[in-house]
Parts: sequence; structure tokens; C-alpha cells
Amino acid sequence: MKLEKYGITCQNVHRNLETAVLYEHAIRFDPSSKLTNMGALVAYSGEKTGRSPKDKRIVDHPESTENVWWGDVNMKIDGETFETNRERAIDYLNTQERLYVVDAFAGWDPKQQLKIRIVCSRPYHALFMKNMLIRPTEDELKTFGEPDYVIFNAGKFPANLHTSYMTSKTSVDLNLEKQEMVILGTQYAGEMKKGVFTIMNYLMPLKEILSMHCSANTDKSDNSTLFFGLSGTGKTTLSTDAERDLIGDDEICWTDSGIFNIEGGCYAKCIDLKEESEPDIYHAIRYGALLENVVLDDDSREVDYEDESITPNTRVSYPIEYIQNIRKPCVADHPKDVIFLTADAFGVLPPVSKLTEAQAMFHFISGYTSKIPGTEMGVVEPKATFSPCFGGAFMVWHPMKYAALLRDKIKAHDTNVWLVNTGWHSGGYGVGSRYAIKDTRRIIHAIQNGELNNATFKKDGYFGLSIPDSIADFPSEQLTPEKTWEDQGKYQEKAEKLKKLFLENLGNYQDSLNGEFDRIFD
Repeated sequence: MKLEKYGITCQNVHRNLETAVLYEHAIRFDPSSKLTNMGALVAYSGEKTGRSPKDKRIVDHPESTENVWWGDVNMKIDGETFETNRERAIDYLNTQERLYVVDAFAGWDPKQQLKIRIVCSRPYHALFMKNMLIRPTEDELKTFGEPDYVIFNAGKFPANLHTSYMTSKTSVDLNLEKQEMVILGTQYAGEMKKGVFTIMNYLMPLKEILSMHCSANTDKSDNSTLFFGLSGTGKTTLSTDAERDLIGDDEICWTDSGIFNIEGGCYAKCIDLKEESEPDIYHAIRYGALLENVVLDDDSREVDYEDESITPNTRVSYPIEYIQNIRKPCVADHPKDVIFLTADAFGVLPPVSKLTEAQAMFHFISGYTSKIPGTEMGVVEPKATFSPCFGGAFMVWHPMKYAALLRDKIKAHDTNVWLVNTGWHSGGYGVGSRYAIKDTRRIIHAIQNGELNNATFKKDGYFGLSIPDSIADFPSEQLTPEKTWEDQGKYQEKAEKLKKLFLENLGNYQDSLNGEFDRIFD
């Protein structure tokens, strides 16, 4: 396959190689690559072992500028600078002895599917995107034609700091009009994955489709559930259920006909991974899987999942069919339930509450969880963390665009929305206890089996939330958090503090709210 139309003159181009061949190329041409005793490939991303959100830029163009939520998440770059970085990437790719091309799809709904092409110089990056996108059949590859978007990954080559807008040697640049992305100065594979998600987050709302940073599963009767939650809230764990089929673990779209997974694979954290706690992920790490930045024993080739000497952000990517219980194609009917997960370290939110339409929008825009002491330098007490739509780093439109789409979807399809606290009760972090996973699973099952649809509810006195009076086989005293605290005055102090933090965060969007949430806690 030739790539002259992109300005690439390298003649040794490998297109859509089989996994085994990518393994061979990685071992032969990438000296850092290794194999584990279970047959997974190990690769290393170099200096950058995570995303670089402060280096993500979008071309400011008249056709799209009014649609983009400009600011710290979506930083501007002009067309000329994009072309400079693109030329730098192409020049680098032209110096390589061999290049790899991956042609694949984003989106399991054929009506919304995008054709994505990746051009890169490392077999590790090719295998990663082969895992993460939807793999075409041989016939589909023959008729693939021109892609909708092209990603030029020249991550081993730095951006030029003397170029306009550059603040580091890393730059991840998206041109929506040219339908291209350029990566410089980072070899972290997740930039490609989230680049595709960013593209979908722009294109889908143009069609009134809600793109979401969430997981989804469904039962045998096609009653699906969406799970939203930031890191540490239990999104991956709780959406994995032996009695239900996984639709996707990270990127989902909601259309007029139902939901679909954007991806064809999973990208899971594996620090401290244990078979007993995460059996699905553990058993997916085999031939075809790609481990990133893990530490291997030189003799046994076993992975030390507790070793974070390279990074605590160790990762594994694998095709979604490596999970035992999946729905394939990865599509389902409209969600019966939407669940927002939060790990409230203040210990003041109830373990489960049913949300009104306005509350659903409010908590969706808030995207709340809390960091606990020890997670960052200087964090000595619980620290509220807010990420709009539970995925602010990947949103292109203003959060209210996505929130309005959510409101319309839940109204049209009579979907229930729930707030589930997987954090603390009987006191905040350091005083109380974290909800047991078995108890949280009991709540999730009570939601999904319809038990809570027949429950009676009472109002929480601080956040205006509707709390069920009882749940079978769940400690009833924990349903109302205020009652579990020995020091009622302390509970009131922490509850008022969290309310204040919610409202302060809401101030970031005040210009778009029109007083919609003025009485949200009543």
C-alpha cells in the first residue's frame, strides 16, 4: 500500500498485519518489546506513560468554531500551525525503514460507523489500535476505500517549541475540517484511542446522538444499563456481571434506536491486578493482548502487577471478545436505567437515590467524585473532584449540549436515573467505612431487576435526593447516611461543605444555565 497522497514516500508499508506478524515485528524491530509467560506482548511508551491533556489542540476553523467548548480542555491552534506539525510528522514518518497502517471502524452501529486509518512507525501502536477499534472482515478491508479520519502517529518525534502555540515537545492536534489528527512527542498509545473518542464526541451530537464516557451492559431481555463514573468509583467492576452481557467498558453512544459501543476492545488499568478481584481482565491477558509499561521478571516472564516503578498507570488492551460475557455486535436497546457512580469520601451522600430529570442533568454536568488523602501531594482530607459529563477531558461541545441530549433521551425512553455512592458511610474517609462491594452490587441488582421501581422513597434533608425506605438484604441503617454518623453536627458540617462545592463548580457553567438549577437541593 502506498501513501503518496499524504506526502509519505516510504515504500515499506505494512497494512493490516495479522497479530502474529505484529508480534514478530515488535520483537525483531523494537528492542524494548517482550513476551510474557501467558503470550501477551509487552511494550513501553517511553517518557510519557499517560495522556497529555494540556497538549491537546483543535484547529480553530469558521465551520466548527461555534460548536467547540474552547478553554483548558479544547485549546485553539490555527490551520497554519497544524500544517507545520503535520509536515513535521510526515517528514519523520518518511525517515522510517517501515510503516504500519491499520484500517478499522469506530462504532458498532453501521449507520454511524466511521472508517479510521492509523499510520504509525511502531508495531506496538498498530497492535494497540487493531485491538481497540472494530476489526473489519477480509471482504470489508477489500472495499474499505477512503477513510473518514486519518491519524498520523509520529510520537517518537517532538514538536518544535519555537512553533506557535507549543508549550512542550508534545502536541496532539485535531483538524475537524481536514479530518486528520497528528501526534508528536508522545508514544503513549492511549492518545490514539481518546483521539477517536474526541472525534466521535464532536460528530455524534451534530446528529442529536449522545456520545458518552461510560460503560454498558444488558440482560437477556435486552434491558440495558449505563454506568458513569470517574476513576475509583467502580465503573468497570460493577458493569462486569456474570448474569449480564457487556456492551462496552468505556465509550458508548445513544441513538434514536438504542446504544452502541464505539470500540472493538478494552483498555484496562492493571496496577495491583489480581485474578480473584478482576478475573475477566486477568484472563484476557493472553496471546493478542498488549501490556503497556509493566515490569516483567527476566527469568519467568511473569508480570509483577504491583510494581509501579515505571508508572502506576500500567495498562492492557485486548479485543472485547476476550471477555466471556459480551454482546456482539456490541449494540443494545435503549437503557432502562442510567447509574451515576460516585465515591463520596465525605460520607454524606446516600448509597442510592433516584434522580429527577433536573437532578440527572445537574449530577451529569457535575461528574462528582472525591480524591482521598494520599492520592496527591498535599491532599490531607477528602477533595471534591468534578469532571463534566464524567469525561470532561474528551468533551468537544459545551457540557450543556451533552446534558440536554441526556435529558431528551431519558424523557423519550422513560429511563430511570440513579446516583449510587460507592464511597463512605458512618463518617468520612479515615472515620467511617467504605460500602462493601457486595452491598453495592445488591443495590445495582435492585435497580436492574426493577425492585426499586416499586419502592417507597423519602427525601434527603440536604441534597433533595429521593432515598428508598428499604432494600432487601441491604443494611437499612445505611440508607440514610445522617443516621449512621455518631456526631450529627459533623455530618451537617460536611454535608454543607459538599453542597457549597457543588454550587461553586456549577458556577463554571452559569452563563448557560438560565437559572435551571437554582433550587436543585430543595
